[in-house]
Amino acid sequence: MTVTATPTPGSLLLDPGNHALIMIDFQSQMAFATNSIDPVLLRNNAAIVAEAAAGFGVPTILTTVAAASFSGPMFEEVTAPFPGQALLDRTSMNTWEDAAVIAEVNRIGRKRLVLAGLWTSVCIVGPALSALDQGFEVYIVADACGDVSVEAHQRAMDRMVQAGARPMTSLQYLLELQRDWARGETYALTTGIAKRLGGGYGLGITYAKTMFGAAEGGHA
Repeated sequence: MTVTATPTPGSLLLDPGNHALIMIDFQSQMAFATNSIDPVLLRNNAAIVAEAAAGFGVPTILTTVAAASFSGPMFEEVTAPFPGQALLDRTSMNTWEDAAVIAEVNRIGRKRLVLAGLWTSVCIVGPALSALDQGFEVYIVADACGDVSVEAHQRAMDRMVQAGARPMTSLQYLLELQRDWARGETYALTTGIAKRLGGGYGLGITYAKTMFGAAEGGHA
């Protein structure tokens, strides 16, 4: 059988128009016991995801659990890119069992969902498995999730992947939305997020721009 290649993106790739993002329980109480990833790095990675989604116009749901009584406010890095957006506070550990969240999922109307939040084994496993069970496609930003131990995080990721979820990273999410440096309208957004929050990759972009100028630097 002959296969013909074409210069077109694969259907499994994310773009701003084919998914919604749900950011779950990025709150201080949940972060205190997070040991699978450094909490500062976790907040950095969550900021990459939030700023990328806001900048590319991805419909985003921000949800907290027991914010006033137990878990505290959502990280400013997550809320700041969405000024004025209401946070959907829940009592249920499983976001998918909250009627207000599900109403927003249905209002947005996208079958493909990207999830990130704390903790992986509770706040992410619940909605991921529930959404998959109802026919949604689920992507998990693994390095924008954390848990009480590396074991807890990894077993949660294994469980979701075995059920059909697709893992990715925060920087991968940003760059997959851009995907072509010729897209000038989001070039500065993407390189700006990368320079501030992208670690070694951001340093590379900064160096390339310094050495070669803006036009070539974007391709670093």
